[in-house]
Amino acid sequence: METKNINRREFLSKASVGTAAAIIAVPVFHIACSGKSGKLALLGGEPVHAKDWLNWPRWYKDAEEPMIEVLRSGRWYRGDGGHVAAFEQKYADLIGAKRGLATASGTAALETALHVVGVDAGDEVIVSPYTFIATYNVVFNQKALPVFADTDQETFTIDPNKIEDKITDRTRAILPVHILGLPADMNRIMAIAKKHDLMVVEDACQAWLAEYDGKKCGTIGDLGCFSFQNSKHLPSGEGGAILGNDDDLMDLCYSYHNCGRPVVGSKTEFSNYPHLGGNKRMTHMQAIILMSQMKHIQADADKRLENALYLNEKLKGMPGIIPYKLSDGATRSAYHLYALRYKKEFFDGLSREKFLKALNAEGVLCSPGYTKQYFDPLMEEAINLRGYKRLFSKQRLDRYRDELHNLPENDQLTEEAVWFFQFMLLGEKSDMDDIANAITKIYKNRKDLL
Repeated sequence: METKNINRREFLSKASVGTAAAIIAVPVFHIACSGKSGKLALLGGEPVHAKDWLNWPRWYKDAEEPMIEVLRSGRWYRGDGGHVAAFEQKYADLIGAKRGLATASGTAALETALHVVGVDAGDEVIVSPYTFIATYNVVFNQKALPVFADTDQETFTIDPNKIEDKITDRTRAILPVHILGLPADMNRIMAIAKKHDLMVVEDACQAWLAEYDGKKCGTIGDLGCFSFQNSKHLPSGEGGAILGNDDDLMDLCYSYHNCGRPVVGSKTEFSNYPHLGGNKRMTHMQAIILMSQMKHIQADADKRLENALYLNEKLKGMPGIIPYKLSDGATRSAYHLYALRYKKEFFDGLSREKFLKALNAEGVLCSPGYTKQYFDPLMEEAINLRGYKRLFSKQRLDRYRDELHNLPENDQLTEEAVWFFQFMLLGEKSDMDDIANAITKIYKNRKDLL
């Protein structure tokens, strides 16, 4: 593989073993860009992909009649079970869990689950640093510390090798994230949790129908949480769910999300409030939309998988482009986002910012993904609260600040990640060709952007 003006030895010395092996194993990448391969669109040329991508979310007419019926009935609240209870059972059956609980959002699901597994003020929770900010916020909302174990760059998920060093006598739970739909290495995580008597809540908010070791993500830990926000594969604007196989835990989840009331049907349902709780309930309108969307989720998931695997082949061996790798034991990603790492060394130092700008100009929608959110002001805001200063010693909070500066793998990933959106994977193979051809076009013309 020819890489002019690149210090290959320096790059390989810094790369992970898996990354280096993958690059060394590719003898030659033949530049063969079909279609519009001349002048870059960013510089006035014709874009590779001139069509519109699929609009998301999609609306299906079969949801209209039941929504009108609910509107006219005035029975909009989930208290009678109705559509929400029907959705809970259907979703649990789809993912393969004993029980499901619908919530107002994925964040509400995570907050409920953490409370139920016993995360309390002054506790610590091991968290993946490569995730949406809600994963951090729900821990802070329990007045606990989200303690970050570094990321495995190749899988984009928490590195199990980094977890045990983060466990203290305050640690109560592990919160692995199946980010972008990529399953975390749950066998190793569950083994660590068992060894240290910790609870596990799976953040599967982006992992509907993703699979690990023959099981669906969200059914492996003590509880699993999902999101149905507007961008998600199963969207209802807002919404979430908790899945679990332990009746006692699920009963407590129901109670906590419903103002502390016991499970529907209990004699004391409206006369007593035996538990702490809040209002995190889903509405019937959301449930109706979700049951309509569920009719298409498996076919859509299969289409994304087919296109993602095809794109993997198209990008294989491309200089400086390293697609995601499934973690050990994982068999299927949900592909909420298609992720790769961009190594600017192979593009003569072309910045990721300029690379992304050029890709977007070619009609290939893309994003740099998550930043180093642990340096955002919210972190200092949280640990400077009076409550945190009462709960944690100054020495612990100072050490916590220092730990935020020791996440080198995640730091690098946030500087190299490139995302393609899930609705792009619902296109045709020709659309996947356009993605690969656009990257190749930029590679061929990279010097024009320097």
